[in-house]
Amino acid sequence: MNFPDLLQPIDVFSAKSSNRVFMAPLTRARADENHVPNELMAEYYSQRAGSGLIIAEATMVMEGNSAFTAEPGIYNATQAAAWKTVTDAVHERGGRIALQLWHGGRACHPLLNNGQSPVAPSPIAITGDQIRTPQGKKDYVVPEELKDSDIPDIIDGFRKAANYAKDAGFDGVEIHGANGYLLDEFLRDGANQRPGPYGGPIENRARLMFEVIEATASVWGIENVGLRISPLNSYNSMIDSDPYNLTAYIASKADEIGLGYLHVMRSDFLGQQTGNIMPIARENYRGVLIGNMGYTAAEANREIEKGNLDAVAFGTPFLANPDLPERFARGAKLNEPNPATFYTPGPEGYIDYPALPVTER
Repeated sequence: MNFPDLLQPIDVFSAKSSNRVFMAPLTRARADENHVPNELMAEYYSQRAGSGLIIAEATMVMEGNSAFTAEPGIYNATQAAAWKTVTDAVHERGGRIALQLWHGGRACHPLLNNGQSPVAPSPIAITGDQIRTPQGKKDYVVPEELKDSDIPDIIDGFRKAANYAKDAGFDGVEIHGANGYLLDEFLRDGANQRPGPYGGPIENRARLMFEVIEATASVWGIENVGLRISPLNSYNSMIDSDPYNLTAYIASKADEIGLGYLHVMRSDFLGQQTGNIMPIARENYRGVLIGNMGYTAAEANREIEKGNLDAVAFGTPFLANPDLPERFARGAKLNEPNPATFYTPGPEGYIDYPALPVTER
């Protein structure tokens, strides 16, 4: 077998996963206009049930916080029931699936949310990019600054979504603390310039993230909650003045509370910030550490063998290769993804990538 360390089982979320080739959360914009998952999504995720753990895409925990067109939600019973068809399909094929709980923060737009303004830790807009809306590409707007008195509603939104995710049959949940969305906006000082208990030093800026984790763990148990962070990623015009200490603080706090896993995006989508934060995460966190962004199977296997990581979440390769772990095991060629269909509606570029023929397995 190729890559034996990458393909060995691992205990995560109170059960054993068949391998360490995890599927990273990937926004695909295939839900309906009410953010309800559908049968197309059930087929897509069940095709990828060979992953050690599927981490389903960023999913809205509260109504009125859409940052994409047709991303799924988990804030009502209709959405939860629809997600249940997805989790059932994955489980029928022997897979495991977690849901990524997400609030878009300042990356949302009034034209996607019936005129509702986005919210953020500070009234600072995303710059250097535009958002797709029903009226075409538009500049991001200056968000409303959340009051301290608004924070409990955000936490409660995550708690309610965690309950719906449990009803929907997921195997665990991942808190989205990355890529310039609400929790990451609070975490990094480029976007969080507020005073008070949720601003200033790292401990305060991380407060909301860990209060959300605590609320979610009250539903799931801390061992079934994961966290994704991206200390170096400048996407959504994000930056932090000290990403190394930020990584160390988050990792040590995650270790202290017994978090189910820590999922670290190691790089910057836009290449504006560089560094090596993975050793810092490993030094401070003894649980299941997941690396993400740009790993080959060979590098992933090597890092796991050395104990630097416990699993790797693959993103783009899973788009075009529903049987990615099998291809790694057999040393088979990978399908090439088509970026033109990443976010388009319908089955093309979504469920029509071929798996290996049975005769080649």
